[in-house]
Amino acid sequence: MRRHYNGRMNSLTRKIIENIADISAAEWDVLAGDDPMLSHAFFLALQESGCAMPQFGWQAQFLTLWRGDHLVAAMPLYQKMNSFGEHVFDFAWADAYQRYGLRYYPKLVCTVPFTPVTGRRFLAASDEMRGLLLKHALQYAKDTGVSSLHCLFLNEADALEAQTQGMLLRQDVQFHWQNPGYRDFDDFLATLSRDKRKRIKQERRRVREAGIEVQCVTGHDATAEQWSFFAACYLHTLRLHHSPHQLNEDFFQRIGAALPQHTLLVMATRAGKPIASALNYVTREALHGRSWGTFEFHSGLHFETCYYQAIEYCIAHNIRTFEGGAGGEHKLARGFLPMATRSAHWLAQPQFAQAVEDYLNEEADAIAEYVDDLNERSPFKHK
Repeated sequence: MRRHYNGRMNSLTRKIIENIADISAAEWDVLAGDDPMLSHAFFLALQESGCAMPQFGWQAQFLTLWRGDHLVAAMPLYQKMNSFGEHVFDFAWADAYQRYGLRYYPKLVCTVPFTPVTGRRFLAASDEMRGLLLKHALQYAKDTGVSSLHCLFLNEADALEAQTQGMLLRQDVQFHWQNPGYRDFDDFLATLSRDKRKRIKQERRRVREAGIEVQCVTGHDATAEQWSFFAACYLHTLRLHHSPHQLNEDFFQRIGAALPQHTLLVMATRAGKPIASALNYVTREALHGRSWGTFEFHSGLHFETCYYQAIEYCIAHNIRTFEGGAGGEHKLARGFLPMATRSAHWLAQPQFAQAVEDYLNEEADAIAEYVDDLNERSPFKHK
């Protein structure tokens, strides 16, 4: 469904599109570049699999700018009726609204559902067009009367644009592994302090001693059966942790078929039987660890499947960064270092906007202290 607006900025027409299939995949992907998690196929898989749909609180509102029939800018935008699947937590803000008799939902969220990966969110070819796109998004939020607009996991340029247009910035921390050009895994281990190096060797040895074999399978080689097994692992682990709805097998099968050059499965087997699996997305610059699951617990299996195999893959393919996913201070001891993530927020209620701004200032100080503490506990040898 398309909803047209007569308001124009610089002869551009704004269209809110609820079905990604109504946008040309070729035109969208020109704006998205080579990021698989921003690709038309990725959003289409989220939609067609039923994962990011209204029944789960995700109503697509893709904000697009057109010059005639030509798409010149786009934003992955959703109207949300809850805060699940975003990985930037604002539940306390929603509770505060409720205590004052106000509605926090619906809100607008610019993000890739279930994907806490920093990247471009204002998809346009120029800085001017990116600015116009955000200006339209803020106006659309005001026009529709939602409580707020949230832009999540912004790259530095988009965060600066959001701040320039008066949005409140928020920081959090993830843990990323960097590859300065290691020759092999042992070369990486040699840079770590003795206790961290010893721990990693012990964890990898325990996996081998349990009779577990682990291999990386590229998307071009992965079979439908392997994708099905990965999905079963992932869903089993979600249920064990009582996690809310996220992704399903249909979604994984779709991206496996549509984005084979950007997907990497790690498969663990014992006695010839698959027992665990992890999914990574591959770009030229980074490997993104996304999801994992297992049917058996073995000491060290999580680290081997999710981290060490991915690190070896990065070294072998000269990939500079491995983003190990959201959270996880335990990654620090395994060679990952803290990196800032950014989100931007606009709230319609002035008194709540001020309260949130005060909160974010305090939170930023706490985050800075936390990062300083983490850096003091660096896993690498002191030079």
